[in-house]
Amino acid sequence: MYDRLQAHLQKELADIREAGLYKNERVITTPQGAEIKVNSGAEVLNFCANNYLGLSNNPKLIAAAKEALDSHGYGLSSVRFICGTQDLHKRLEAKIAEFFGTEDTILYAACFDANGGVFEPLLGEEDAIISDSLNHASIIDGVRLCKAQRYRYANADMADLEEQLKLAQAQRFRLIVTDGVFSMDGNVAPMDKIHELAQKYDAMVMVDECHSAGVVGETGRGVTELFNIRGKIEIITGTLGKAFGGAIGGFTTGKKEIIEMLRQRSRPYLFSNSIPPTVASAGIKMFDMMAETNELQDRLHENTAYFVKRMVDAGFDIKPTRSAICAVMLYDAKLSQDMAAKLLDEGIYVIGFYYPVVPKGQARIRVQISAAHKREHLDKCIAAFTKVGKELGVLKG
Repeated sequence: MYDRLQAHLQKELADIREAGLYKNERVITTPQGAEIKVNSGAEVLNFCANNYLGLSNNPKLIAAAKEALDSHGYGLSSVRFICGTQDLHKRLEAKIAEFFGTEDTILYAACFDANGGVFEPLLGEEDAIISDSLNHASIIDGVRLCKAQRYRYANADMADLEEQLKLAQAQRFRLIVTDGVFSMDGNVAPMDKIHELAQKYDAMVMVDECHSAGVVGETGRGVTELFNIRGKIEIITGTLGKAFGGAIGGFTTGKKEIIEMLRQRSRPYLFSNSIPPTVASAGIKMFDMMAETNELQDRLHENTAYFVKRMVDAGFDIKPTRSAICAVMLYDAKLSQDMAAKLLDEGIYVIGFYYPVVPKGQARIRVQISAAHKREHLDKCIAAFTKVGKELGVLKG
């Protein structure tokens, strides 16, 4: 049997390469940061990590992780409800709830698991999920595991959301689901209007804060802070793997009965090992640091505003953004790869995004800004984009 499958896969892979859609993985030989080294030996500036606050190699987080390695060991070899819960896990869950202004928190191995495990325990076939069309793949997969009726609205389109809510009035419970920041475009969901519609049509709201927590809002507390609805959203999911240190681990935080039910019935929680003590300890330290100062958020916001303005002034087609994601639109898949390769030659590490990660004809280079970037890093990146953009005909002149 495998001989036939092998031939089929070889053809599929060849077709992917032929279409210019094959994804090659570059190898980094240093810790994550604004400046990294790849396995060719080249030193480059990294503009495609989710390292929004520059914490991936932060000395304080490393020290906290090392301390936990000595005090709490390497791993738990267990799921939480058997013998996999340490005091570090409970402390981290409390810190997350305090940060977002919620009642309780549950930890997962990743936010993909949090989103995959949130719907099925809470909603049944008599209920409704109303989901934004550009929601993350993990939300889509989680919805597929649930028997609730499915409704879909155009990205951040409040008129369409209202229509779907009207259609969903026949169902028992209604849950609106949205990303806080949409990872490919960088736009922020209009959470104030979503909350208003939820109140009007008797619905609950869930928001995925993976690309918004630590990034948007005056103190980085995400979209609920940005729109002054902190504590009013029923479910928030997020990750420790982006702005919050860049390691691994996800969470769901929100109303206490929801979290309690997830502890009882959420399959990714019940059947996955606890996050390592090192990650939990570093996470606690990270939230302590964020409570002490807003310096990193302020620097990130300043860097992002500077970069976007300079890129627009240079003539690039940039998606409107209120996050640290800057989508440089190129529209052609091969062009996005060619440009990313030439930028690497200029010392700028970025990646082209194309179908199926984004819709066909919407290829782009997604630039992600970090608090770790210095002004000279930003200027070098802008200069490289401008040079390569002219060489490839993206920019005129």
